[in-house]
Amino acid sequence: MTTHADRTRRVVLLRHAQAQQDARGPDELRALTEVGRHQARWVGQALATAGFEPEVALVSSAVRTRETWQLLAEAFEHEVDADVRDELYSATPGTVLELLRGVDERVRSVLVVGHEPTISRSACLLASEDSNESYVDRVTLGIPTATLAVLELPGPWARLDPQGARLVDVVVAPKH
Repeated sequence: MTTHADRTRRVVLLRHAQAQQDARGPDELRALTEVGRHQARWVGQALATAGFEPEVALVSSAVRTRETWQLLAEAFEHEVDADVRDELYSATPGTVLELLRGVDERVRSVLVVGHEPTISRSACLLASEDSNESYVDRVTLGIPTATLAVLELPGPWARLDPQGARLVDVVVAPKH
């Protein structure tokens, strides 16, 4: 729980839950599978249980990321509006960094719901030297669906630089 004296900001980078593999339509229209729907709800419960409720959610405009967000947000006590961003669909880690730099300084917690390899590469880009080494190793290899990387940064969003946040956790949702 963040206190007034605690200036730490937290960002959770989340790869969307499992989506349909059917390639007959456009990739951005792929919906979640039943497993993916369970994963998304599990992630929401895990975040709520850990006391993390984002003040801002940056969500890719793809169907699977929006569905992941909608299902996981059901676990939160307060309604959190999603900022659905087209640029997160084909984002680079640099894009994610720029979006985070633009977050209002009053905000202490952000959730980014996106895609691989952007989520794991963004975690690698942001992870400082004092990050947990085993977590850095995990994200370096890429992450499965419904995996989240938790980072903490001590300073303002606007001054977030590569290697400017500490990677403190990586959580993988079970495949139900």
